[in-house]
Amino acid sequence: MAGRIEDYALIGDMQTAALVCRDGTVDWLCLPRFDSHAIFAGLLGTEEHGFWRLGPAHAADAQPPSAARRSYRGDSLILESEWDTPRGTVRVTDFMPPRDGAPQLIRIVEGVTGRVPMRSALRMRFSYGRVVPWVHKHEGRTVAVAGPDSVWFDTEAETYGKSLTTYADFTVAPGDRIAFTISWEPSHKRPPALPEPEQSLEATESFWREWVEQCTYHGPYREAVIRSLITLKALTYAPTGGIVAAPTTSLPEDIGGVRNWDYRYTWLRDAAITLSSLLRTGYREEARAWREWLLRAVAGDPENLQIMYGIAGERELGEAELDWLPGYEDSAPVRVGNGAAHQLQLDVYGEVTEALHLAHMTGLARNDYASLLQLKLIRYLEDHWQEPDEGIWEVRGPRRHFVHSKVMAWVAVDRTIKLIESGDADGPLERWRELRDDIHRDVCEKGYDKERNTFTQSYGSRELDASLLLIPQMGFLPPDDKRVIGTIEAIQRELSTSDGFILRYPTEGQSEGVDGLPGDEGAFLACSFWMADDLAMIGRVDEARKLFEKLLALRNDLGLLAEEWDPRLKRQVGNFPQAFSHVPLIDTALRLTASGAYGG
Repeated sequence: MAGRIEDYALIGDMQTAALVCRDGTVDWLCLPRFDSHAIFAGLLGTEEHGFWRLGPAHAADAQPPSAARRSYRGDSLILESEWDTPRGTVRVTDFMPPRDGAPQLIRIVEGVTGRVPMRSALRMRFSYGRVVPWVHKHEGRTVAVAGPDSVWFDTEAETYGKSLTTYADFTVAPGDRIAFTISWEPSHKRPPALPEPEQSLEATESFWREWVEQCTYHGPYREAVIRSLITLKALTYAPTGGIVAAPTTSLPEDIGGVRNWDYRYTWLRDAAITLSSLLRTGYREEARAWREWLLRAVAGDPENLQIMYGIAGERELGEAELDWLPGYEDSAPVRVGNGAAHQLQLDVYGEVTEALHLAHMTGLARNDYASLLQLKLIRYLEDHWQEPDEGIWEVRGPRRHFVHSKVMAWVAVDRTIKLIESGDADGPLERWRELRDDIHRDVCEKGYDKERNTFTQSYGSRELDASLLLIPQMGFLPPDDKRVIGTIEAIQRELSTSDGFILRYPTEGQSEGVDGLPGDEGAFLACSFWMADDLAMIGRVDEARKLFEKLLALRNDLGLLAEEWDPRLKRQVGNFPQAFSHVPLIDTALRLTASGAYGG
């Protein structure tokens, strides 16, 4: 059985990523890209679907021991795990070097004290655990081949095969260092170069040290901010600048339920807010790369803007179910692809325009097509902002006039007006000022419940929605407006869990809810960070700080967050780690630091 979601560590090379459990098992790895088929899919099934365990030897009928300690080496994505055994202490260092050739996962075993018997058990299964590869020796190297893929396994340790698994049994003493590497290469090509684990480790550490040095944030929450920034960088696909929402698919939002989605794609919304956090902490190169990705993905067709694309800008992300995988803790179905790609979500126009506006305001070199794209997006919104849509949460029920979508349409128009007023673009200024006023008036008249003094999820509804917390953050209304304060307080009353975290919207258990799905979900971590932001904006800074620090305490021991927190099970749920959780963590830290609202 896979570990709890928070038991995993992330390692990656900015083209793909692996999840490593506390017991030294790699249960998830897609090669060569984030969205490729997994060669280790044990996370969503059993060991029969692929894994790589490296740790102290243990009895065949016993559970593998968990590491006594683990941490990242400084401000890097190099994982160090240590086991204390009756025979001594051993350390395993796991990392994926930034790619220069074949993708590699490198694991270095180091003896610390005593003499510790160790075992490596490598079971590669291609196509998400469905295909058993042909494993054989080639010029002294072990290679697994199936169809277009080959994975090469290199180590100085003696290996042997048993039960369709490659093993190595060995003992380490103080000072011993034994490396294990897997490398991917298309099966029709020549073998990848022999790995150089120690040189790769040094280069990987240097890469992360130099990257972190660019960070301009030096406030009291630096440790949490740096770890979140590293995680966001790890979720960036370096060749194109696309940013995945998470490196996993189908980790459930409701354990045992059907809310299981593939997040290994670039949502314009998630990528845009990630861009804003990177810009505000000094990372302009990532912003430039994402802007170029956006312009390529949208191309000359902004009228058919998708809410998400593949990491290289692919448009077709057809959704399918992998029925041979039982799912994480029997949470089925396991899905690949995402059928929400062709939904209408009007808020995306606002998020993209806000990101382009921020890039412009922070001095990113002007790109004329970016300005042209912004103008084309507004011309589309002129004709379509009054339509119902599926909204920020990608509901699979009927379309509605979601208040958040209308607010973000207002944001798109407002930021474009500012671009024109700055003299960097030309457009029908007066007409769009009228459009901005029309949208604002429409929202305030149709999306506001006067009796309860709160905005609502959609026009004419009584349900609340945590996305309404973004109204003051986007500048739609000032924080001290009574309607803003009323909305914040209503969400606290109606969408808070028993431990004070925030749900996205009401769900109906086994009945079909507003999102068209049965089942419940956990507290949405991004929404809880938004609440902390709003509380700070309306002057309740002590309350904001306490909520923020409660949220920080939900991170696992390595500082990582999934999408949601299950208040009943007291555990993380949803895809992991999740960009949409780490971005608002950074934003709230910046806001609280600026306000002086921090402890210590």
